[in-house]
Amino acid sequence: MDLSSQRQSPNGSRGFRLQAPLVDSVSCYCRVDSGLKTVVEARKFVPGSKLCIQPDINPNAHRRKNSKRERTRIQPPLLPGLPDDLAVACLIRVPRAEHRKLRLVCKRWYRLASGNFFYSQRKLLGMSEEWVYVFKRDRDGKISWNTFDPSSQIWQPLPPVPREYSEAVGFGCAVLSGCHLYLFGGKDPLRGSMRRVIFYNARTNKWHRAPDMLRKRHFFGCCVINNCLYVAGGECEGIQRTLRSAEVYDPNKNRWSFIADMSTAMVPLIGVVYDKKWFLKGLGSHQLVMSEAYDPEVNSWSPVSDGMVSGWRNPCTSLNGRLYGLDCRDGCKLRAYDETADSWNKFMDSKVHLGNSKSLEAAALVPLNNKLCIIRNNMSMSLVDVSNPDKNDPRLWENIAVKGQSKNILSNIWSSIAGRALKSHIVHCQVLQA
Repeated sequence: MDLSSQRQSPNGSRGFRLQAPLVDSVSCYCRVDSGLKTVVEARKFVPGSKLCIQPDINPNAHRRKNSKRERTRIQPPLLPGLPDDLAVACLIRVPRAEHRKLRLVCKRWYRLASGNFFYSQRKLLGMSEEWVYVFKRDRDGKISWNTFDPSSQIWQPLPPVPREYSEAVGFGCAVLSGCHLYLFGGKDPLRGSMRRVIFYNARTNKWHRAPDMLRKRHFFGCCVINNCLYVAGGECEGIQRTLRSAEVYDPNKNRWSFIADMSTAMVPLIGVVYDKKWFLKGLGSHQLVMSEAYDPEVNSWSPVSDGMVSGWRNPCTSLNGRLYGLDCRDGCKLRAYDETADSWNKFMDSKVHLGNSKSLEAAALVPLNNKLCIIRNNMSMSLVDVSNPDKNDPRLWENIAVKGQSKNILSNIWSSIAGRALKSHIVHCQVLQA
């Protein structure tokens, strides 16, 4: 053996004589021999389990370039020739109807067009678009849903309704965070009352699961206050059929919790949030009409019997702190609640009445782009500008989806289908922003 290649270990007879192998690689040769206790040219004692016979080489220095930092550094730009911040400024200006195509371009575009940053920037610059989402029950009892783009006045495709809600009755529907549409509770023809909760994300166009409610219930009341979902009353199979219980879902905590029970058991028929309170009107025991109001600040219910409740009919909604309702079956007249006089008064009249058929019945009244949107069972819609001081101006009423007069073939098909299905009707209508 070549003595020039050997060195005496400071441990004397217990030492070993080794020569580092001549290699072209910079790999770390750890765990080569677990029996060694010291390493030639090592500055300190090294446990056998962590032995490295090339102590001057950092084992992590030349790993394969698959770390997140390396991938970020070498990934291509969002738009060739532009820095990413300018590319984002361009992409957030793409109309919402084209976002589905953006997500198909590449992984970077998919992550961008599905993330919160993309839509927060659109909202910050006033580019968010509101679409109307309509749930209908067809003649065969099936639930279908469609979405309407007011800017282009066309119907947009949607993923199918989840199977558990394809035939459900008495389920709730609400919107949280502006872009999450929740379906919850209800009664399945086979499984009975449900606690299930699911939600649709308008930014990704997908359905997701959420924590189940604490009680099974159907035909209950629901509302959203401070981005929290409240449910109360309703029915459930069992001895105590009509419920008094109420609960709230906080999306930040992702959990349900009970709140104060209602004064009496009720099956709510109509509800609205007004003046930071939740008003409910429905049928109690012995089919008596009852009304209650819930104040979330003090977590308490109180009976209500004022003029607002006595003249209150569905559908109704609140916009900019004022309460509005429809004053005729086809939704061509509006009335508003006067808090000072504690009464409902006539507010606006379109002067053009459509009729009293079931297909022309106004099924929903929702705020849309700071206006009131009236949705009828035949899928026709009217947009009313209630902020204009000239209430008699007929131009304040705008038909944005009219049966037989829509702007494209797809809209005409949907309207024709809705017109033929005279027994179909709208069960829920919401507005989502993205």
